[in-house]
Amino acid sequence: MESGKIEDGVVLEVKPLRSLAPMFPAPYGFSTTFSSSGAAPFVCVSPFGAPSSSDGGIPPFYASSGVSAQPGNAGVPAENGSHRAASVSPFFQSPVDINLDKEPEGADHTSGYGRKSKRPANPSLVSAGDGFEVEGSEIKRSRQKKRHRKVTDLSSIRPSCLDPRELVEGVLMTFDALRRRLLQLDETTDTGKRADLKAGTIMMANDLRANMGKRMGSVPGIDVGDTFYFRIELCLVGMHAQSMAGIDYMITKFNGVDEPAAISIVSAGGYENDEGDVNTLIYTGQGGGIGNRHAEKRQLDDQKLERGNLALEKSMHRGNLVRVIRSAKDMNCLSGKIYIYDGLYKIQESWTDKGKSGFNIFKYRLVREPSQPEGIAVWKRAEAWRINPSSRGRVILPDISSGVENMPVCLVNEVDDAKGPRHFTYATRVKYLRPFSSTRPLQSCRCLSVCLPGDVNCSCLQQNEGTLPYSSSGLLVSRKAVLYECNSSCSCSINCRNRVSQKGVKLHFEVFRTMGRGWGLRSWDPIRAATFICEYTGEVCDKLDADDYGEENQYNFRATYLDEKTQKWNHGPELIGEPSINQSEIFKPLPIIINSLNVGNVARFINHSCSPNVLWQPVMHDHSEEGYPHIMLFAIRHIPPMTELTIDYGVSGDNDSGSLFGIPGPTKCLCGSPNCRGHFG
Repeated sequence: MESGKIEDGVVLEVKPLRSLAPMFPAPYGFSTTFSSSGAAPFVCVSPFGAPSSSDGGIPPFYASSGVSAQPGNAGVPAENGSHRAASVSPFFQSPVDINLDKEPEGADHTSGYGRKSKRPANPSLVSAGDGFEVEGSEIKRSRQKKRHRKVTDLSSIRPSCLDPRELVEGVLMTFDALRRRLLQLDETTDTGKRADLKAGTIMMANDLRANMGKRMGSVPGIDVGDTFYFRIELCLVGMHAQSMAGIDYMITKFNGVDEPAAISIVSAGGYENDEGDVNTLIYTGQGGGIGNRHAEKRQLDDQKLERGNLALEKSMHRGNLVRVIRSAKDMNCLSGKIYIYDGLYKIQESWTDKGKSGFNIFKYRLVREPSQPEGIAVWKRAEAWRINPSSRGRVILPDISSGVENMPVCLVNEVDDAKGPRHFTYATRVKYLRPFSSTRPLQSCRCLSVCLPGDVNCSCLQQNEGTLPYSSSGLLVSRKAVLYECNSSCSCSINCRNRVSQKGVKLHFEVFRTMGRGWGLRSWDPIRAATFICEYTGEVCDKLDADDYGEENQYNFRATYLDEKTQKWNHGPELIGEPSINQSEIFKPLPIIINSLNVGNVARFINHSCSPNVLWQPVMHDHSEEGYPHIMLFAIRHIPPMTELTIDYGVSGDNDSGSLFGIPGPTKCLCGSPNCRGHFG
């Protein structure tokens, strides 16, 4: 096996490499590519609104199969010749082995087919999939690790819609719910293993993934700008099959010759990349034994024109498009990093250079294809607005909350001449029009500082079925019929992790004018799945009071409807041997009605969607009347900056069952989601 030799920056000889990794037929995949009035001043501050401290193989979920990939799935033919993809395993075949030890971001331990690069920083075994491991320069059969059993009935987990977008969201929703649950369970045992990789292993073992089979170009169900918090998420949806390597490639036929072709790259900060331009990326090749010396990443050898580097070089000459996943910082994330799909790029040129460590490196200039939706550019604009809100253009009012929210809420109109919504009183808390009849005292804990996982003496844990409802980073673990946060009578401090929603809004919201749907709500911040968004505030009233609003009763929130996506939002308990979840465990209709016509907050601007990204969760923390909890809103999935926040209003005109709001009769739906019902209310 030989590779190109580099002398003085010139490639003298290039010979194609043959992968030593086992080759498998790729299962069948999709052959179709989806790209994817002048009002008076309207806000005053409320006097009570001060902030508070189957194995059946339903595509693309597949059982292991020997069916060859369809030619249409391989990618886009090059201009200078036709090609088709060789049958290649897109990732680990089921059942799966994944190394659960911590992997450094940006590490380059594996090639495009699981082969080990020269002199990795950690000489320990690296999983190559399908029971093979790499040690030194040879591949050997490893001992079988513990396998996760396959679940025979996954009908309650697999999404019912076959639209690629819904399927991708279903995979990611199940993965993250499973990850949160595993993390919750691990806290009491202190296993020290990464919950994301454990969840990925279970998902792979049960064929719960999308877009199996490598392909060039766009991936069905993935939109430019979509966000991912873990590399394993990229693997599960077919965006990038390498859990660590930055370059993913496949062997294709060009003019009858097998050659490597790059299909995606991840720019995650492990190499000397230049990401300053939103339309151009200077990408550094892989290899050179990147490792840590004195807590600093540095190169240990010259990079070689092989594997991913060779695939990029070949793709440049053929003009193939490459998917680019960029990274951005998010201090609300433990790793501080998010991955953003930034669209398709073309490799414009390549050269060799000297890296900071003095060794030769390959450089590739990739230029973004025009006429694509914005990706990383949106992130950079939103980041600039967070730093300097005055730089946001077309602002009507810098803060419609008049300072009562933790963060200013900007009002923007880039559509028409409307000056703002109708007048309402901004309030961060609900207003109770009638006192409660119950005198049952609040149950409180006696924890000295904070509530701890597994503390059998914590009464707040007991109320929440023995577990803390939030992760250590403040994410909602799973939806419950009612969730109990610590209250003012508890001994724990305000820093207790069981006091999430009562602390108020922590996102930079923007109320904006939509195209044809009135005013809407979005955030300048990325919102991770299970993140607390805000409370639905307004006047808590009974049915008679609500009916008095007449034609304006569409502002009456009624806790009598739970959409299908939210019902499936909890983890798939069957995947880890837990009993199935009954509907009654996560939802029970409640008598509470909250009217936000005259009093409310940003939640009153959340529009309907048949494919929502927000769910509602009853929370108790300041009184004991369980029929009248606080209605807190959380993110169903990862939501990129400047993406409209939506909730499913329901489908029935019956205000007592099947609809969140008292909207009279069916209303035409303009949500535009793949599974749009055509109407709501």
